[in-house]
Amino acid sequence: MTSPRVLLAAWQMHARKQLGQHFLENPATSEMIVNRCRVMPEDVVLEIGAGLGALTIPVARIAKKVYAVEKDHKIISLLKTELTSNSLFNVILIEKDILRVNIEEFAEEANRKIIVLGNLPYNISSQVLVKLIKARSAVSRAALMFQKELAQRITAKPGCKEYGRLTVMLNYCADIKKVADIKASQFFPRPKVDSEVLEITFRGSLKYPDDEEFLYRVIKAAFGQRRKNLKNALAGSELHIAAETSMHALENAGIDPTRRAETLSVEEFVRLSNRLKAEGRRLKGV
Repeated sequence: MTSPRVLLAAWQMHARKQLGQHFLENPATSEMIVNRCRVMPEDVVLEIGAGLGALTIPVARIAKKVYAVEKDHKIISLLKTELTSNSLFNVILIEKDILRVNIEEFAEEANRKIIVLGNLPYNISSQVLVKLIKARSAVSRAALMFQKELAQRITAKPGCKEYGRLTVMLNYCADIKKVADIKASQFFPRPKVDSEVLEITFRGSLKYPDDEEFLYRVIKAAFGQRRKNLKNALAGSELHIAAETSMHALENAGIDPTRRAETLSVEEFVRLSNRLKAEGRRLKGV
């Protein structure tokens, strides 16, 4: 792995701040991440934001095939050269925004579930996670690098101020564990904060809701006005639920209407969603 400083200078390029580009500098760190993510020779990997190949190269040496998605056209040209110089020909480079990629198509082509890897820019991390949740039938697990602040939100427990919509959505359908801490000094250019690598293993839900998409809408509504209690947050949300309906559903779900969203467990959100769905005739647009 050639130093990002050297590569960028040689190609007369600069990291693009608007794309959140921070490149891993230490090859040992990249190897450690790939090893801890347990990539096997039969695996097919989708990499989000291939960059200069810090993860692409070590994972391609192990995996059967790597789909490397990269939005930056200039980076694509550089990466092609790096892969060729490392005699790696099992990488398919895709010049596209990951938010516009159909993840299910990769699994269909591979005829198996895929593994997702990536160092996610902060500004699209939440959108990528929601996309993965909705495409999880095609993904066995994801090992993703996040800014520490977001990683702490993802792994937060009920009752913490970091606990939010994304936390509930992920914990509803996945097991999450920390793989590694990555210091800011490991990147070029150096970001302002440290990062964490999290492994997200998708599974069946703890309790299936009557309507999964509606569950996500309920979670979003509950956290949309998180300073309000649940009764008022739901009644004032885009669900257009009458205060009486909100109160009735909460009580029937065994949830105190004066509680706030950040205190509810995943199982309680599922119960609440089911009760609200059962009263659908009294809701608008459901």
